Amino acid sequence: MNRFTRRDPFRAKSNKPAPPMGSEKAVIRRSERLSSDRLAGDNRPDPKWSREFFRSLLAPDPPAVDSEAQASSVEVSHYAWILRREWWKIALFVTAMTCVTYVVSSRITPIYESTATIDIDRQSPYGVVGQESNRSVTNDTEQFLATQIKLVRSDAVVQPVAEKYNLLELEGQRPPGSGSMGSEKEPVTLNNLKINRPINTFLLQISYQSPNRQLASDVANAVALSYLAHSYKIRFRSAASLTAFMEKQTEDLRAKMERSGAELRKYERELNLISPEEKTNIVANRLLQLNTELTSAQADRVRKEATDQSVARGPAQAVQASTLGEPLRRLTERINEVQEKFSELRSHYDTEHPDYKKMQAQLAELQRLHEETRQQIIERAHIGYEEALSRETILKKSVQEAKSEFDGLNSHSFEYQALKREADGDKTLYDELLRKIREAGVNANFQNNSIRIANEARPSREAIFPRIRVNMMLALLFSLLLAIAAAIIRDSLDHTIRSPEIVVRTLKTHVLGSLPVVKSWQGRVGIGDRKATSALATLDGTIGSGSNGYNEAIRTVRNSILLSQFDQRLRSLLLTSATPGEGKSTTSSHLAVAHALQGQRTLIIDGDLRRPRLHRRFGISGASGLSNVLLREISWRDALAKVEGLPTLDVIPAGPPLPRSADLIGAGLGQIIEEALADYDLVIVDGPPMLGFAEPLQMAAIVDGVVVVAHAGQTSRKSVATVLNTLTRLRVHVIGVVLNQVHHQMSESYDYYKRYGKYYDAKVEV
Repeated sequence: MNRFTRRDPFRAKSNKPAPPMGSEKAVIRRSERLSSDRLAGDNRPDPKWSREFFRSLLAPDPPAVDSEAQASSVEVSHYAWILRREWWKIALFVTAMTCVTYVVSSRITPIYESTATIDIDRQSPYGVVGQESNRSVTNDTEQFLATQIKLVRSDAVVQPVAEKYNLLELEGQRPPGSGSMGSEKEPVTLNNLKINRPINTFLLQISYQSPNRQLASDVANAVALSYLAHSYKIRFRSAASLTAFMEKQTEDLRAKMERSGAELRKYERELNLISPEEKTNIVANRLLQLNTELTSAQADRVRKEATDQSVARGPAQAVQASTLGEPLRRLTERINEVQEKFSELRSHYDTEHPDYKKMQAQLAELQRLHEETRQQIIERAHIGYEEALSRETILKKSVQEAKSEFDGLNSHSFEYQALKREADGDKTLYDELLRKIREAGVNANFQNNSIRIANEARPSREAIFPRIRVNMMLALLFSLLLAIAAAIIRDSLDHTIRSPEIVVRTLKTHVLGSLPVVKSWQGRVGIGDRKATSALATLDGTIGSGSNGYNEAIRTVRNSILLSQFDQRLRSLLLTSATPGEGKSTTSSHLAVAHALQGQRTLIIDGDLRRPRLHRRFGISGASGLSNVLLREISWRDALAKVEGLPTLDVIPAGPPLPRSADLIGAGLGQIIEEALADYDLVIVDGPPMLGFAEPLQMAAIVDGVVVVAHAGQTSRKSVATVLNTLTRLRVHVIGVVLNQVHHQMSESYDYYKRYGKYYDAKVEV
């Protein structure tokens, strides 16, 4: 159990970290001091307050706040505050960039652009006769238009226009006066020529840019006309070339057609047939019918052969099971009936009885008839098998003869069909070629209107480059975005502690208060006005708005520290920092003065034996102090120094530097604080920085609470986090963090500091 739990059992419900344990002697001393305080009645709770405390424990928890929504609102407001803080820098940068853009745009030579529009009709045919007149729409629109764009940029289209208007010299691709480009082998490319195709259209826009608006329109129209003429030349040359090729192939095709026709007629005379296909079909049908009958005969022969074998070799039951065994089955049934009757007679009569002999004769007759019937069935089955075998043999012979006849006719038919197909193909190809020659001749002289100029280019009134208004608007927009991004990035890259929100969000600890910057001090802060009448911090006896704001901040820190524990009073306090120069000595001095001005007896000890500061700030001698006490040269009461104007405040300066301070500070300082608490209401220790020094850890384990001072806008979060983690590991009671040297431009939380001067300077009306 920690000391807070021992003093008040309800304290165990708190979520605050456990208080420091320190050494065994320090724990015993703190326990005795707390017990004496309880007996003295210093901390006896008020009954009314106790009732309210129990009600708060029994009351339901308040509704949870959506942390994500709160964090997002904080972030948005923080960004707005950044923009308000940097507004003049952003405005200056945006104005400068806009002015530079206007000056640069005004000095650039204006460029004009003219556009000629070409309509490509995919529905229009390429010819007036033949397949080209009935051309269907294909799905190669994208490929076709891409081909036309490449064709417009080709050397055959662009070179005549470039030569006519001397465009290569105007664009700087060729030195002036170099002559004609007819002897040049490299293709001509116009840099200022642009070919665009509007989306979902069959239009091509040919645009040309030039400082001369008339030249821009003339070149665009000339390129469009050159493209139309080049397209017609391509089609004409293609049709003429195709016609010449087909005329050359006509003579060879005519001779081949005549040879194939003569061979077909000769073969017909040799066969003495007009059409061998018909006879071949008759023989094929006959062969098919014979094959069907042969298959049926084979099936019948197999069935009858099986019947013959089963009847001839099998028992009587097999004969009865055959298709011819019906009479035999009836005789068998009759014999069975007679045998039953005969068995009954044998049981009643002897062998000489007339009925016995009659029945015996009847049974013998039936058995004879049964055997004769069985022999007849066997003979009939064999005769049927012989007939089926004979029929199968005859059909096989007929099928073989029909097949031989069909094979002979089929061989002649194949040869005939080959000759006929060759003759017909040659004749058809010759006729088609003649038709194509006539169509190509007609279509070669036809210039269709599938590619036409839809809109001629005209001189432009306004320049497309530079667009001063657009450039200025873009410069305004992008410079504004760039300035805002730079301000936000600069703020996000700042890893120092600037505001209480950052401390709470990143370090998970309390902020006791924020101390503003007082520029008039310039690092020389005087304590008191030697009369202790009004101000905590003054300079040369004058009270300014800056010091008044600082005084109010110190009082806020004092109340935050002393009222942070509802179940006990903090009697000893350590003020430290992560690194040197963060204002812990100044803060501890003013905090001691603020506590003393309440009429409370206060003792402040300068525990920084390496770089003591308190004796200068209070204007006292530093010849002897804490170091002499630790070396047991003097007692701590002899090292006390009084502050003029503050009778309730005593100071123990650091004294001469002590090399062995880390070894002596633990036991010595603990004893001093234990004895001083009997005479003082609060003991404040101004300790050295935590990082890199050993003695602050011992001091922290001795006192009731530790306050960490951080220089706002300078101390890194990592340093303060290291200090807090170290103190937490030692189970030290960390009261919170005090932010020093803050000003209203660090965070939106400090805007109220700007109103301190107006509030204090306002005249009081009577």
